[in-house]
Amino acid sequence: MSKNSMLRAAASRTNVAVENRIIRCAIYTRKSTEEGLQQEFNSLDAQRESSEAFIASQKHEGWQVITDHFDDGGYTGGNMDRPALKRLLTAIEERKVDCIVVYKVDRLSRSLLDFARIIEVFDRNGVSFVAVTQQFNTTSSLGRLTLNILLSFAQFEREIISERTRDKMSAARKKGKWIGGNPVLGYDIDPKGGRLVVNPEEAEVVRTIFGLYLEHGSLLPVLQEAERRGLLTKQWTTKDGRVRGGQRIAKGTMHGILTNAIYTGMVDHKGSLYPGEHERIVDQNTWDRVHETLRRNTGDNGASLKNKFGALLRGLLFCVPCGTPMIHTYTMRNAKRYRYYVCYNAQQKGWTNCETKSVSAHAIESAVLDSVRRIGTDPKLAEAVATEALDNVARRRNEVDHESETQRRCLRQLNQNLAREAADTSVDSGARFERMASMQREIEANEHRAADLAAERAYLNTDHINADDLRSMLAEFDAIWTSMTIKEQEQMIHLLVAKVGYDGRTGKVTVNFSNAGAKELCQGN
Repeated sequence: MSKNSMLRAAASRTNVAVENRIIRCAIYTRKSTEEGLQQEFNSLDAQRESSEAFIASQKHEGWQVITDHFDDGGYTGGNMDRPALKRLLTAIEERKVDCIVVYKVDRLSRSLLDFARIIEVFDRNGVSFVAVTQQFNTTSSLGRLTLNILLSFAQFEREIISERTRDKMSAARKKGKWIGGNPVLGYDIDPKGGRLVVNPEEAEVVRTIFGLYLEHGSLLPVLQEAERRGLLTKQWTTKDGRVRGGQRIAKGTMHGILTNAIYTGMVDHKGSLYPGEHERIVDQNTWDRVHETLRRNTGDNGASLKNKFGALLRGLLFCVPCGTPMIHTYTMRNAKRYRYYVCYNAQQKGWTNCETKSVSAHAIESAVLDSVRRIGTDPKLAEAVATEALDNVARRRNEVDHESETQRRCLRQLNQNLAREAADTSVDSGARFERMASMQREIEANEHRAADLAAERAYLNTDHINADDLRSMLAEFDAIWTSMTIKEQEQMIHLLVAKVGYDGRTGKVTVNFSNAGAKELCQGN
């Protein structure tokens, strides 16, 4: 056989191979809203029909439509949280697809970053990408550039639409219109939409709450009375048939009702009030009196932050029956202040919800101080605290060693992955650089954590307390205590005590000492 004959035979075999090659095409369709999807022929059908026609025109190239449908109706293109898209990417990874066909590029994604991620999946699996109305070759740099430019405009369009929507909602709010959200106690949403109508029964509940606050002048008794009367939050049914609300009124919800300007016929938008289209429920005189009382009750000038009233157990005291924190508060009687701690559960839901309720601040703080003094006078207690401290230190040392070794292995792996990613120049995409940046951030976070563990390990290696050190330090506790400021006393208690439990059923106080704090106290001596 001559050389020319051999060439012709080889060319013939190549042509046959090309003709026999099947390119499996998956069609992806998307529509941002569900509007019109119930129609017999909708937007998704139109997109698919156009795509099928294009594939049919490429039949001579071996293009065939696969039977699986990938349709996302009612899903935004601004993210990748779409069921059909996820199934499509899975099919690509499983090498079941050779080409993706869409009607327009923005049907696949409206986000540049997401699009780069999707294209990377295509490239990794040798899958081509075609837009029926915008034909591109994604394997070329020019085609990729053109796609990115188109996506930039698609993303810009989406952001403009978002801005217009926000501006429209703001303008409607300023005109006093209802623009959506959860229904409010006292009002129903007009079935025609766009406005609120008064619910007479619920409106009476709102007026009752305002009247109770004027009568009692404090949220807690109002909560108790609301609980006794069985007053509940707004109850409504969602479009999908779920019942919401109808719960007991908590303290935060009660405060929200008393401060919601909607009950005066106004609409609040970004801190400014505008006349609303709905009727008012609470008259102006009642509203003003309630807000004057609220202002007086909350005008402590930041005392809660400064702890000017000496709440030594702030953040340490817990209610044993409920397991919730106990909050420091006070009352004034005959110009004298009485401090106490109240269970958070009782404060939010009323006294009937907790067996502990409250306890005198002076009594509970004195009990804790007596427990601290006992360490200095009771050898067995001091020995027990010191022994527990040593056990905890040994246990923590093992935990730190284990975590440090895990961190070292993780850092080695991250650095190896980063080096491989940097050396791989076969894929030049935004997703690749994003991965490298993410790895670098993760490496830095791991390095910071490793440094913290090393510092803690060094601290754990220092000398530890013993019973004699602890007793010696606390033998002069009273003399030291009386010379301290309120802030210093609070710091001292928080240094020595980890947690305090109070059981109102039995009056029992449980003090858990902070071993690390006791160690630091003795070393400072």
